[in-house]
Formats: sequence, C-alpha cells, structure tokens
Amino acid sequence: MNTIQHWINGSATAAGSTRTAPVWNPATGEEQARVLLAESADVDAAVAAAAEAFETWGESSLTRRTRVMFRMRELLTEHEDELARVVAAEHGKVVDDARGEIVRGREVVEYACGIISALKGGYSDQVSTGVDTFSFRRPLGVVAGITPFNFPVMVPLWMHPIAIACGNTFVLKPSERDPSASNIIARLYAEAGLPDGVFNVVHGDRGAVDALLDHPGVEAVSFVGSTPVARHVHERATASGKRVQALGGAKNHAVVLPDADLESAADHLTAAAYGSAGQRCMALSAAVAVGDAADALVAALADRAKAVRVGPGQDAANEMGPVITAQARDRVAGYVASGAEQGAAVVVDGRDLRVAGHEKGFFVGPSLLDHVTPEMDVYRDEVFGPLLVVVRAADLDEAIELINANPYGNGTAIFTADGEAARRFQRGVRVGMVGVNVPIPVPMSHYSFGGWKDSLFGDTHIHGPEGVGFYTRAKVVTSRWPHVDRPAGAAFNFPTHG
Repeated sequence: MNTIQHWINGSATAAGSTRTAPVWNPATGEEQARVLLAESADVDAAVAAAAEAFETWGESSLTRRTRVMFRMRELLTEHEDELARVVAAEHGKVVDDARGEIVRGREVVEYACGIISALKGGYSDQVSTGVDTFSFRRPLGVVAGITPFNFPVMVPLWMHPIAIACGNTFVLKPSERDPSASNIIARLYAEAGLPDGVFNVVHGDRGAVDALLDHPGVEAVSFVGSTPVARHVHERATASGKRVQALGGAKNHAVVLPDADLESAADHLTAAAYGSAGQRCMALSAAVAVGDAADALVAALADRAKAVRVGPGQDAANEMGPVITAQARDRVAGYVASGAEQGAAVVVDGRDLRVAGHEKGFFVGPSLLDHVTPEMDVYRDEVFGPLLVVVRAADLDEAIELINANPYGNGTAIFTADGEAARRFQRGVRVGMVGVNVPIPVPMSHYSFGGWKDSLFGDTHIHGPEGVGFYTRAKVVTSRWPHVDRPAGAAFNFPTHG
C-alpha cells in the first residue's frame, strides 16, 4: 500500500516518522493509502530547511519571485485534471467541484503574480528641511499553514502563494484525511523553479499542529478549520509570540424574501447546501424563509433535494459525492434524528440512501428540515454535511436579528428583488461576507476572505490585501544627506520637523 511521505527541503521523505494513519476512499469505504504522521523532530527538520532557505529567498528580487508565480499558475492549469481527480478520490467531492476549487485557488496565484504592486511602499519628500521619509514591507521569515480536509488545494493556495511571493518560506500541515494534493503542489513548485526549502509539507495530526504552534522558528500561523480548534490555535500560537489568523466554523444563513424569484432562489440554495456534500465553510446550512415565502420555498427545496444525483465523485453524471468519513456520515444522520426529536419536520430524509455498487461508501443523501428553531441542536451546531434547515421569520428585521444572535459570522446571503431591503440587510447583519442574490459570497482574490465573531480569531482575513499585510511587516526610514561642506548640527532636544 502506498505511504504518503512528507516533502522537506525539495524532496519526498519519511524523515523520522514511524506512525501512519489511513487515507480512505469515501466512495468505497476502503483504505487506499497510508499517510505519515509527523513527530516534533520532523517539524523541526521542516522549519530548519525553511529557515535556511529564507536566508536567500527573503533577499530574492521581486522579479524572480513573480516569475516563479507565473510559472506556477501555468502548471496549475496544466495539472488541473490530475489534481481534481486526486481530490475526488480522497475527499469524495465530484471532479467538476474539485476543478472549481483549483480554479479559485489559482486566482490567488494570479494575485501573487502582481505582488510588486501589492508591496509598494510610500515616499514623502522634504518632510523636514533636507529630510525624506519612505516605507517598505519586509517578509517575516518562516510561516506555517494548517489547513482543513474540505478544500485540500484551494485553502492552502489562499496562504502559501502570497506568503512566498512576499519573501517568506512556508511549512504546510494539510489535513491527514486527503494529503496527496499537497505533495503534488510541492512537486509543481519545484518544477516552477522555487528553491528547495521554500515550500515544505509535513503530514500529521494534533501532535504536528502543536509542534508548529510552539516552534520558536515559526513567525506566523494561518489556520482554517472548526471554531474550537481555531480558538486553540489562536491561543497557543499567540502565547508563543506568533502572528495568527485562525478562521473558524460557520452557520451560514440565506434569507429569502417573498418578492424573490423563488424558483431561482431554490436552485441556488440547493446547490449551495448540497454541493460538496455540504462540506464547505461557506455552505448554506440555514434558509430563513420570510413571511409568505415559506411554504412555496420549502416545496421547491424538497423537489430539488430529492432530485440531486448522488454517487462517486469520479462519475461526471453525479452532482454530490460522499462525506469524508463514516463518522461524518453518522454525525449528519444523528442531527437529522435530533432535529426530528426536538420538533422539526423532516421534509426530505437522506439517512437511508444507498448507492448501488458502493454500499460501503460514506454516503448520506440530501436532507431538509422545516420548522427549525434556534434552540435546536441542528440549528446551533455546525453540521458540515448535506443538511439544510428552514427557519421561519415574520419579516426582514426578525431575520436580521436571528442571524446576528448566532455566534458565527462567516457568510450570509439575501434573495430579493428589493434594493432597499438588500441594502438594509447588507449593512445590518454582523457577518463578514454577504451575498445579494449570490448564495456563496466568496470574495475574489483581490479582496480578502474572512468572517466575524466566532468565525475568526485574529485581526486579519486571509489572502488579498490583508494577506499581504499579515505576511509582512512595515519598516519606515527617515533619512538626511547633509551637504559634505555643511554638515548638519545636532541638538539634545527631541527632534521636531522644521
């Protein structure tokens, strides 16, 4: 059986690892590979390689860095099918969905291709007599990324291209559930001309995570995952003096007003709730049906949920694959059951779905619950599966209050034909990313991605301009070049401008 190794200092290596974990095929329920689990010594080796590489990469020209990014962008395009099929095999999502995450990740590489503009400093001439001031940004050093299983290509690409283009070196700890894509990315970086040690991959579990959080050679940590782990990452890494951006969980709401095109809204909500089997941090998990929209919306959602084609991700005819593990399947089924026990109406029940020829796969069908209330577990918790709940609200104000009372603030959307209502919504909700008739409002790469409240720990969002700020620090220089024949005098008082 194939054992997936680390990538340290330009090559695949087992380093000192002796422990392994299974990598499942979610569509068949079979173990398809083993992945090494890093020990502290392996993390030390990766950080040491990155630190040594930083001595030269941190001083490399912006032109050289951007040439690597331009080539990396080409390679991601050339290897899109290879990457998508690896993701589909290990994660379970359908191949076209996997291609979509590669495209969105590649957009961040394209942003990094223009890093020269993003790193421009400022210059002020003659701020005082004979004195000029200018600023520029410097890389931090060795930085780390800890990424989730649900986007094994896209989420790491939100981090390392910008970090590397800014002059840092990078250690990635991807999810051990679908690790192979990260090694392919490492190989492509090498082919793009990135020097050995600038990009490293260590596979592992919590032990590897904590080793990175504690390591004195790591200057900053980027994380995407659940809220409890995001809180742990933020607290532990900041305690050791690191910069941290830790993106947590979500409970994304879509408000549907009576004046919306309900057929179109139902189409978008269905795709956003069940795409990637609901395993997206921006998946819509709660539909807020306002007023008279409720009954018609639930009927339309039910028809569409029943029509979703579920099966192995490698089959292009399918729209939704399995969830990542058997435990994830059972967790989703448990929330359907608890919702029913606590008073919700089960409109579509996906618990008994069986896919012919893949009876051992981790499949659970699209499920839809109506008359859900905020007190129910299925509403309060992040389910992270193909389960959409419908909450009913009397009017827009009640819908906004409902969203603002939720501890998460990642993404939300409104479906309406009323511009005034949309504007009131987008200004009133305490959520980081808002869509207007757009169900999954993921910003383009030249903006930054991130939520509010328990969906973000730290001060900055990820990628885009805030990503550049996170991976660099500012330096301001005040200079004077006095005439050689008339040297400037000095004074003991605090310097002032004049």
